[in-house]
Amino acid sequence: RDPRWGRIMESAGEDPYLNSVMARARVRGFQSTDLAADSTLMATAKHFVAYGGAEAGRDYNTVDVSQRTRHEIYLPPFYAALEAGARSVMPGFNEIGGVPMHANGRLIDGLLREAWGWDGLVVSDYTAVWELTKHGVAATDLEAGLRAIQAGVDVDMVSGIYGDSLAAAVRDGRLDERVVDRAVRRVLRAKWDLGLFEDPYRYGSPEKEARIVLSDRHRALAREAARQSMVLLKNENATLPLDGDLETLAVIGPLATDARSMLGEWAASGRAEDAIPILDGLRARFGAAVDVRYAPGLPDPTSTDTSGFAEAVALARAADAVVLVLGEPYTMSGEAASRTSLALPGRQRALAEAVHATGTPTVAVLLSGRPLAVSWLDAHVPAILQAWYPGVEAGPAVAEVLAGDVNPSGKLPVTVPRTVGQVPIYYNHKNTGRPADPDEKYTSKYLDAPWTPLYPFGHGLSYTTFAYGTPRLSADTLAVGDTLVVETEVTNTGERPGTEVVQLYVQDQVAGMTRPVKALRDFARVPLAPGETRTVAFAVTVEDLAFFGPDLRRVVEPGRFRVYVGSSSADENAASFHLVGTTTPVPRAPLTRR
Repeated sequence: RDPRWGRIMESAGEDPYLNSVMARARVRGFQSTDLAADSTLMATAKHFVAYGGAEAGRDYNTVDVSQRTRHEIYLPPFYAALEAGARSVMPGFNEIGGVPMHANGRLIDGLLREAWGWDGLVVSDYTAVWELTKHGVAATDLEAGLRAIQAGVDVDMVSGIYGDSLAAAVRDGRLDERVVDRAVRRVLRAKWDLGLFEDPYRYGSPEKEARIVLSDRHRALAREAARQSMVLLKNENATLPLDGDLETLAVIGPLATDARSMLGEWAASGRAEDAIPILDGLRARFGAAVDVRYAPGLPDPTSTDTSGFAEAVALARAADAVVLVLGEPYTMSGEAASRTSLALPGRQRALAEAVHATGTPTVAVLLSGRPLAVSWLDAHVPAILQAWYPGVEAGPAVAEVLAGDVNPSGKLPVTVPRTVGQVPIYYNHKNTGRPADPDEKYTSKYLDAPWTPLYPFGHGLSYTTFAYGTPRLSADTLAVGDTLVVETEVTNTGERPGTEVVQLYVQDQVAGMTRPVKALRDFARVPLAPGETRTVAFAVTVEDLAFFGPDLRRVVEPGRFRVYVGSSSADENAASFHLVGTTTPVPRAPLTRR
């Protein structure tokens, strides 16, 4: 919910439902159906829990969220990951309510293991057991180790306290040996299930590495992932795709040749020399038919040295179109990369202004691990493509989208603010007693900026256009145990094939506890030929309407609900129904012990 926090790039965005869907998919991808197979890895759900709520967006910082926010926003994706079979959990660096997570037995042993019935492996974050002394809840390393293992942390990563101190603590009676036995048993079981007793080096095969890493199949998949992840934020006057009659294309911005930044911050063993930068991709795509010229404009993305502006401006004036590559280098996102500003780093905006002043049609490609506040670009540049960090096949994928070989269909998993002063800003906010009203002074808004986002959650354009019909409901009422079907027609009203991501949101209009103005509950990718209409159907059950009541138990209450179907969280295409009956508990069954 806070894009100042650099590790927002590690999440699936601001919505708990979307994060839950992605968590299940990731677990299935890592673990598959046979953890002993050498093509699988044990999945670890991290960082437990609410690490993304760090105060001031500052990494490793204190988290102060209510129990309700924890249960409604931050816990559901973890439950989904464990439900999908994740065998490991890593606590966060943060504290909650005065208790650092690596000493939080109430949430680790209490919630994960007792309430949820999960008994997998809990592994600490890097030196986080030792860091309990920095938090001030342990005076010595030994005390830190005791607090962590007694809270349910099985593995002490890096700090070495468990190996150095716990045996002596058992011998002198400060630690019950049964606590150690439980942790050891979980570690041994994980190694057994992974097949590490038969072959402790099963994942370390140079021959396998040479055969599969960057293979043609994997590069093709990387390119497809890059194509699908990009979000077309703006496309005024059909500026994109780039005109096929181009003779000269100017590519401007130091990130256009920064191969390392294509990989993003968490690149593991990724190498810059294996990544294809955007300039190379454009030159390969347009070949000899288009003269693709390059000027960095700035020595690097964070530089204030404007001596290269003159070359970039001259290049822009002489070109038929400009691709302006802007954003953050990979070092500005990820761990320990919090920012107080969401503006383009260095003098990149000034470079964009200078290029825009030439009058040459310009497309901005944004590279970043967080949403950037780019109100000036939105007001002046006709087309903006958010490419994030596209990976080893970045250049070809960006070029294919800009050229129209690929029609973008990505949607924003986060809200993009106009200015950092709006943060935190997210679509599923509460209404308040005085909702924002432009005509009423004493309502929830700003004096110096709109309260609305620059781009809403779920937003993303296409090179074609889509029209929605009014949602139809299978009934006006829904009872516990029944299913309500929501249908709508979606039509491709443009001239190109395209895929629309149709989104379903629910609003509980009156409840015992305040509810969000909207909550994502489903989505569907719908490919459509020009002129084609398809009926899209969603099923709604009480699971989609449940919330945590006053006692933090999941319930569903009778009353009036509204469903919205559209292309983003901002759409108001709605229908209403009544949930009938009485307030009913909607318990989640404990996770199956593994």
